Amino acid sequence: MQRLLKILSVVTTFVMLFVLIGGALVTKTGSSLGCGRSWPLCNGQLIPNPITLETFIEFSHRLVSGAAGFLVLFLSILAWKVIGHIRETKLLVILSMVFLILQALIGAAAVVWGQSDAVLALHFGISLISFASVFLLTLLIFEVDQKYNATKLSIGKTMRFHIFGIIIYSYLVVYTGAYVRHTGSSLACPNIPFCSDRSIFPLTFHEWVQMGHRLAAFSILIWIGIATIHAIKHYKNQRVIYWSWIVAFILILLQAISGMLIVYTNLNLIIALSHALFISLLFGVLSYLVLLVSRSQT
Repeated sequence: MQRLLKILSVVTTFVMLFVLIGGALVTKTGSSLGCGRSWPLCNGQLIPNPITLETFIEFSHRLVSGAAGFLVLFLSILAWKVIGHIRETKLLVILSMVFLILQALIGAAAVVWGQSDAVLALHFGISLISFASVFLLTLLIFEVDQKYNATKLSIGKTMRFHIFGIIIYSYLVVYTGAYVRHTGSSLACPNIPFCSDRSIFPLTFHEWVQMGHRLAAFSILIWIGIATIHAIKHYKNQRVIYWSWIVAFILILLQAISGMLIVYTNLNLIIALSHALFISLLFGVLSYLVLLVSRSQT
């Protein structure tokens, strides 16, 4: 049973990650109406015909999201049964299910009735919480065999401030990034670090959206760098904290580099999807740090 639970948790985590990347792909390729205003059917059909590229992308995303729903349900039931005695299990099961359902409802509403860019930008953030819940549930499942111990921890006030502050702020950064995508502002500013040759400051709405996201992203890069230095100085004896921040810093660096490459490559699709991947993984690591704080003995 434990082996099945581990396999199911890993598969579900990867599928949830595909849901996140698939959502970004739908937005980047303008495929959100690839199935028309029809939901759960695609263009009023169970299997759409004819299939355009936009239809294929949107329909595939729906299939993966549907598969994710069943996997999360099975994982939740099995985890509740097998490791329900672990303190965090039931909360993570509830969070993963609630936010997965909320994600599906917002996606369906956007298709059927349409939504503003501000509301659509929330979709990625909601999906992120569902992914992080499944990711943490997977870590709990692998902790059971005691191959590593992440329970006897002592986390000081400064580190707590960094962890809670950064994860809250990262959610704002995620929202600004999603808002950039949904407003079509990804290439509004062709220069780095400033917006354009004609002006240091943004002049149009789309330029303000793009530069606002850049400022938020640069700020979190600096903040995570400061937190990582603090971890290196004070948490070498608590390896799980130490390495979590090292990984977080690597991910935020990759996030920043991919963001710049999006501009230089004129919105290369692979790089754009990598950008979404890195922030998803970073949020997962930050969520794990929050879980570790809840276990701290100080």
